[in-house]
Amino acid sequence: MLELKGIDKRFGRVHANDCVDLVVGAGELHGLLGENGAGKSTLMKILSGFVRPDAGEILLRGATLNLRTPADGLAAGVGLLHQDPLVLLPLTVLDNFLAGAPGGLLLDRRAGRRALADESRRLGFEFDPDELVRELSVGERQQLEIARLLWLGARVLILDEPTTAISDPQRDRLFDTLRTLAESGMSVIFVSHKLEEVQDLCSRVTVLREGAVVGTRDLPAPTDELVSLMFGRTVESGSRHNETLGSHSHLVIGGLRAREGNLEVADFSLTLRQGEVVGLAGLEGSGQRTVLRAIAGLQRSHSIRLELGGRELSRAPYRARRAAGVEYLPGERLDEGLIRGLTVEEHVVLTRQESRFFIDWNAAREVSEERIAAFNVKGRPESMPEALSGGNQQRTLLALLPDSLALLLMEHPTRGLDIESAEWVWSQLLARRAGGTAVIFASSDLEELRRYADRILVFFSGRVVAELDARAGQTENLGDLIAGVGAT
Repeated sequence: MLELKGIDKRFGRVHANDCVDLVVGAGELHGLLGENGAGKSTLMKILSGFVRPDAGEILLRGATLNLRTPADGLAAGVGLLHQDPLVLLPLTVLDNFLAGAPGGLLLDRRAGRRALADESRRLGFEFDPDELVRELSVGERQQLEIARLLWLGARVLILDEPTTAISDPQRDRLFDTLRTLAESGMSVIFVSHKLEEVQDLCSRVTVLREGAVVGTRDLPAPTDELVSLMFGRTVESGSRHNETLGSHSHLVIGGLRAREGNLEVADFSLTLRQGEVVGLAGLEGSGQRTVLRAIAGLQRSHSIRLELGGRELSRAPYRARRAAGVEYLPGERLDEGLIRGLTVEEHVVLTRQESRFFIDWNAAREVSEERIAAFNVKGRPESMPEALSGGNQQRTLLALLPDSLALLLMEHPTRGLDIESAEWVWSQLLARRAGGTAVIFASSDLEELRRYADRILVFFSGRVVAELDARAGQTENLGDLIAGVGAT
């Protein structure tokens, strides 16, 4: 049904796709594996018309496609579901469903409402057409985008890292939908770095490494073989290692209150020791992000007590908390952590410049090159963050942190990262922990919470419903607690 022949694409010195061949049959669930920066997303953007290749040919049902825009791709029957669904947050579900539909300003909204109901019924989705999309979860936005793409004629559906921001139940629902679509004859390409998901969902997989195809396998296949194809070697996962914690209280929070939208967090209290790692678990929007931003000083809040290293910070603004050694790394690396259009070197200047009036660009370049090398960022001082893969964006954020920290707050430290990058990120965090930095991180990855946290606080509807001792292995019911089962 679909064939890519000799697809080649360069961005300056980066050879993103190196003469890639790919064949996907009708009714096939085909996985596309590779580490961060392997060229997966570029290849799929070429297939869907977002990026034009330097060379190569795309054939669908035997006909050659000449794709200049995403509209061309969709008109040809190719739809791309991005990692972050392309929705217009201020508009309603119906408005988003009609986006891109033929008719221009003369859209038949009544017919669109019927079509939304028909597609939703066929796929097992439930939507209120008049609800604002900003009120939907990421998983529901994905469902809406799938319904829209199918209504507009997609017969090839591409999903680029679709499970990085959704819960396990939402992932299971998504997989059921994809299996149903494949059974109806659609071709589905599932782009991921998560081997277990590809093994569970797909019948065949193609592996990219450094922009080139290094192998195609029928599934299931030995995991070690797929890992070796992805990285050129076997990647070993480390085991849990419990550090000796400091004996004195390092961070003391008492009676913290904060509100974000309709969610209210009330009476949050926590005491941490030096070098302690606390994980925050819960469904998205349960209060973890609100608490992290409140501690950092980015979210309006009130607390009876917020003390770090003996210093009272409850009324201190964000800049004063940073000066005291508090840093916050958001889950939205590109939209909140980095600045589009500025180079890595300019980011270094912003985070390390001492003078307000004069910039030593030679020194800035030296520091940039040193940090890029030390943190193994696949980029250059003049690279823009939007041109880097997710893993390299995270490495860049870590490279920009000051050498000495008292408290590090993080959302989803390894979301969207491959095995090797995730292991590397945690090696950096544990090195800081060994130096006395306390870490509070929110994650939707249960194994990440179990392996790296000393304690796990489970959030549900804005409150902590359980505190688990991960060092003692008391995490068997973690999944149930996150879902609200057995919460007190």
